[in-house]
Amino acid sequence: MVKVDEFDFPDDLRYYSSETDSLWLKDEGGKIKLGITELGAFAAGKIKFIRLRPAGKDVKSGRSIGTLESGKWTGAVKAPVGGIIAEVNDALKDNPALLNDDPYGAGWIAVIEPSDMGEFTALQGADGLDAWATTEVAAKKAMKGD
Repeated sequence: MVKVDEFDFPDDLRYYSSETDSLWLKDEGGKIKLGITELGAFAAGKIKFIRLRPAGKDVKSGRSIGTLESGKWTGAVKAPVGGIIAEVNDALKDNPALLNDDPYGAGWIAVIEPSDMGEFTALQGADGLDAWATTEVAAKKAMKGD
């Protein structure tokens, strides 16, 4: 586990970051489960609503799999890997606060059957995670104005 400020980054996950996203990914038997990091939830603020594309839909890497709304902004949640959406977390419809309250557990977003596992393995993993996380925290805090 890497901890930077108050944010945890489990070292058994991979990470994807863009200007608006800070997502975690986990290989679960060739399918990739993804969710928002603690840092991503902090940057978004209290998440009020999430709309996800349904299971069975094809998604390209870097393209939207859904929309997330907080009191501060509305934005796309982008797929870090391309493939087929195998499953979405329906519990988020009734309780989007799970994204803030339990981002690495019950607040997972979707499971994707990747078309290319190379996209997954190319993402940030345990090697160099401390330096990566430190940079991410500084960038997201600066963006938020903290």
